[in-house]
Amino acid sequence: MRILLADDDRELAQLLRDFLVREGFDVALAHSADAAVAAARAEPFDALVLDIMMPGRTGLDALRELRRESAVPVLMLTALGEDIDRILGLELGADDYIPKPCNPRELAARLRAVLRRARGEGGEALTDLRNGPIWLRAASRSVSVDGQPITLTATEFDLLALLMREAGRAVSKERISQSVLGRALGPFDRSIDVHVSNLRRKLGDAPDGGSPITTIPRNGYLLRRLGEEE
Repeated sequence: MRILLADDDRELAQLLRDFLVREGFDVALAHSADAAVAAARAEPFDALVLDIMMPGRTGLDALRELRRESAVPVLMLTALGEDIDRILGLELGADDYIPKPCNPRELAARLRAVLRRARGEGGEALTDLRNGPIWLRAASRSVSVDGQPITLTATEFDLLALLMREAGRAVSKERISQSVLGRALGPFDRSIDVHVSNLRRKLGDAPDGGSPITTIPRNGYLLRRLGEEE
C-alpha cells in the first residue's frame, strides 16, 4: 500500500509517516502542492493524503490538477471547522476528508477504508448492473452511460453501485455513509450530498431530461428505474 502524504508541516508529516509505516503502509512525503503533483506523476500510488493549507498552491490546487488525469483515491486533511474547504475538496473529487489535528489511528483506518473501496473489497458482493443507459461492470469497476465511459472515483463508484442495487427504492444517508464511506453520518456532515451532486453531474440527464437520482426529503436518495434491460 504505497501512500503519498503531502503536508508542509514537516514534523507532523514525519510523525504521521512513522505511525503509518508501523501500520504496514509504504509512505512517501511531499511538502508542497507542486511536489505532491510531481511525485504523483512520477510513480504510482495507491492513495494520496493532501493537506489543504500549504504555502503557495494549496492541496485543493493539487487535487484539481490531478483529477484531470487520475482517479487515485484522495483523502484531504482539513483544518477543524473549515466546512467550506471540506465541501470544495469533495466537489473537486476527494474521496473523503479528515480534520486536523487528526488521530493517526483514524487516518490509518480511513486509508484502509478508501483502499478497500478502490479494490472493490468488503461490502455486498457486486455483479454487473444495468439501469436504462447506465451500465456498471463489476470486474473492471467501470461505468458507461449510453455506451460512453465515465470516470468515477472509488467512492462515487460504490455510491452508484449501492443506488443501482436499490433502484426504485430510497436509500438513507445513514446507510450510504456506513456502506460507502465506512463510517457513521455526523449531524452536520454533507459528504454524501456532495458525492451525490458529483455523481449526478457525471451521469448527466436521464432520457426524459430529468436527473437519474432523486432527493427524498428527510430520507435520502433514490435512483429512478430508467428502463428495462434489453
